[in-house]
Amino acid sequence: MKFPYSEKVLEHFRNPHNVGNIENPDGKGLEGSQACGDMVAVYIKVNPETKVIEDIKFESYGCASNIATASVITDLARGKTLDEAKKITWKLASEELGGLPPIKAHCSVLAVEGLRSAIRDYEEKHGLVIEKEITTEEVVRSKLKHVMNPLTGLDIIRTNLILKTSIEDGVVRVVVDLPADHQFASAIKEDITEKLGSLWDVKRINVVFTA
Repeated sequence: MKFPYSEKVLEHFRNPHNVGNIENPDGKGLEGSQACGDMVAVYIKVNPETKVIEDIKFESYGCASNIATASVITDLARGKTLDEAKKITWKLASEELGGLPPIKAHCSVLAVEGLRSAIRDYEEKHGLVIEKEITTEEVVRSKLKHVMNPLTGLDIIRTNLILKTSIEDGVVRVVVDLPADHQFASAIKEDITEKLGSLWDVKRINVVFTA
């Protein structure tokens, strides 16, 4: 049986770059799911005049793909401006690593989203976000794409775990196709609440299970 990881993935896993945290970072992003066990935190230091990322580090909890993608993402972002770093994609990370097994593709997404969250954190702190996006059902579902279904290793949207979403007067309702006493129900609810709670105009989040 062929080993699923490329030599470059294994190299970044065994000897990851930019590991650790930054004390008093200019921006911090945390992405992942307690339910599936893959989480990434990204910290950045930014030159206030040039907006270049001068230092970047990550902390990771998860598999080889998780650690390797975070390692390569931070390599790619170091020395780039915030706008340049925003253009780093999960596909680029996967290509840099020589490919990833399909079931582990979400690890690249987590690392990229961690970087983008850190950049957005910086921009919000420094008043660089001019227009605030109104939360719609489309925005809600895009956020839910970053909540993993621990039964499959893919997100809860692609695996059809979400039956319905709605938003009215700042209240978001998410219906999950799982019984309330399922072993992962609590972790999924917490992860959904965390992802949607960062939206500026959301007042309350109701996560409803089917039974």
